[in-house]
Amino acid sequence: MNWSISFEPLISWPLLALALVPLALLALVGLWFRQRGSVFRFIALLALAAALFNPVFLNEEREPLKSVVALVVDRSQSQDIGDRTKQTDEALAGLQQRLGRFKQFDVRVVEAGKSEAAEERTETRLFGALEGAFRDVPPSRIGGAIMITDGEVHDAPPGAPDFNAPLHALITGNDHEKDRRIRFENAPRFGLVGKPLDMTYRVISTENETGPVDVRVSVNGEQVAVEHATVGQAMPLQVTIPGAGRNIVELAIDREPGELTDTNNRAIALIDGIRENLRVLLVSGEPHAGERTWRNLLKSDASVDLVHFTILRPPEKQDGTPINELSLIAFPTRELFVEKIKDFDLIIFDRYQHRDVLPILYYDYISEYVEKGGALLIAAGPEYAGESSIARTPLMSALPAMPTGEVVDKAFYPRLTELGQRHPVTRGLDGSATEPPHWSRWFRTIGVQNPEGAVVMRGADNRPLLLLDRKGEGRVGMLLSDQGWLWARGFEGGGPHVQLYRRIAHWLMKEPELEEERLTADGRGMVLEIRRQTMADDPGPAQIITPSGKTLTVKLEKSEPGVFLGSVETSEIGLYQVANGDLTALAHVGPVNAPEFADVISTESRLKAPAEATGGSVRRLASSTALGSDVTLPSIVPVRSAGAASGNDWIGLRTTDDSVLKAVSRVPLFGGFLGLGLLLLAMGSMWYREGR
Repeated sequence: MNWSISFEPLISWPLLALALVPLALLALVGLWFRQRGSVFRFIALLALAAALFNPVFLNEEREPLKSVVALVVDRSQSQDIGDRTKQTDEALAGLQQRLGRFKQFDVRVVEAGKSEAAEERTETRLFGALEGAFRDVPPSRIGGAIMITDGEVHDAPPGAPDFNAPLHALITGNDHEKDRRIRFENAPRFGLVGKPLDMTYRVISTENETGPVDVRVSVNGEQVAVEHATVGQAMPLQVTIPGAGRNIVELAIDREPGELTDTNNRAIALIDGIRENLRVLLVSGEPHAGERTWRNLLKSDASVDLVHFTILRPPEKQDGTPINELSLIAFPTRELFVEKIKDFDLIIFDRYQHRDVLPILYYDYISEYVEKGGALLIAAGPEYAGESSIARTPLMSALPAMPTGEVVDKAFYPRLTELGQRHPVTRGLDGSATEPPHWSRWFRTIGVQNPEGAVVMRGADNRPLLLLDRKGEGRVGMLLSDQGWLWARGFEGGGPHVQLYRRIAHWLMKEPELEEERLTADGRGMVLEIRRQTMADDPGPAQIITPSGKTLTVKLEKSEPGVFLGSVETSEIGLYQVANGDLTALAHVGPVNAPEFADVISTESRLKAPAEATGGSVRRLASSTALGSDVTLPSIVPVRSAGAASGNDWIGLRTTDDSVLKAVSRVPLFGGFLGLGLLLLAMGSMWYREGR
């Protein structure tokens, strides 16, 4: 019960003062001069004032509030090591049981480290979770916090946290743990394809050991070297980037006996491979309307270095002009097709015909160049069907189709074949989704027979228009019309000539994104996304090996012709291996070399400063005598705000004095007949004394 007095005057305070102040002065003057009856007059005045002030006794019924105690449980991946999960669960159950005995505590259990967001899995952020638990609690009601963690907390403040209550930390693991890890010291994000890239790394041991250790170096899942490193020292590393796009360089060391975990025995570096400028040789057999289409396209591509020659004066032309008076540049055939042919990534013959400009032997060199990995594109015109066709030279062994000698001059819409709708060179070409296609017509097709490779576009009378073929280690393309310039000039609305020509050129130069059979995987947050390009109707499911060695199967759904997608939500941070058929891919999910795994040894040091600043404590749950021993929980003691909050075998949590008002009882002192009687008694006594 809480008693208090309150005044509820019958009239306003100004009127009350106006009425009582003069009477009080008269009564005080009478007392000062000791006039007869002045005491009774003063008592009557007090009774009148008390009646007007209307004092009321209040009895408040209050319910005490509970102190809020946060029980923060670390569920990060480092807690899965050894017996830490078991220790955590036992400690949580024991603390909940002990705290349940105290009615003055409101216990809030907060589990941290299990968020689906990848950025929240990079570090163990227990104080952020603690702040969320106390967000709606007044400071006077915070009783304290208990953290169950391995001590690897990455958002611990250097001093006291933002609340005035004891913080206690119960550390999982054991104090005799040992671990060895590897990390990159310097890992550039970009590297030139086919060129060596300099990196540095370091092997670190918790026991400050030294000595040699073997480090396995893998690039995109394939081991390329074994380095001999010295523990504790920065070591140089040189790797060669094999391809454009994302490359994964992995360093791995063997697990030592008694080592806590091998999770951090691997280090990952993601390096984007950048290809040096591709060298393209464009040889135009003669000036024609579409000649500059290829030239303008290749010159506008920043990744291409173009060498272009146009045959303006064939050798058989004899007009009597002396050689020393000609302003034309001599065609350096030997330099281009013998000495430096291997320097080119692509050779384009644009309406070229055999006119003794190239010696017949040089066509053999070009065929050999293709067989050994080179790329050749034939942009054919009527000359390909004539007597001087390059198909009548030794180059015929590298060509995907031989001419029939027929030139079809007929208007047609270039159309994608069923194969072309799946092929990455022609798939999704702008305007191809309608019938007829939303682009202009062409008017000439060169007839060929027995085409090899993939026919991805057809021309007039359903004849092959675009052929893509592989010869040995190289690639050959053949465009059987010289009318592509109509798209570039905007005839009948034009067409996607830039898109088509660039894709053809880059497919021939083995651009990874344009491969017909390709498997890629990437991590988006904590979701592993899989993309499969294929010419098949159904590639089947993808098999996944997680960082912990578990095997998953993911169904691939058709997204568009030739493209199948799949995804799976993951809970582990690390390197995933994906396989489908004969293809494999690697993907890293989550942050690379996250702090969560940089140091996995349980520690008391990170939480010692904030705990001691609040009067709390940091202690281990398990005895140091044996790995995996039972946890030992301290006793819980409610303490006042000014008392100690920890001892050798106990931890204290503060209680609050806050309460909530439930009801109020009112007892007026001068209400009813009692007040009237007291007032009449005082007045009557005054009148009686005055009348004597």
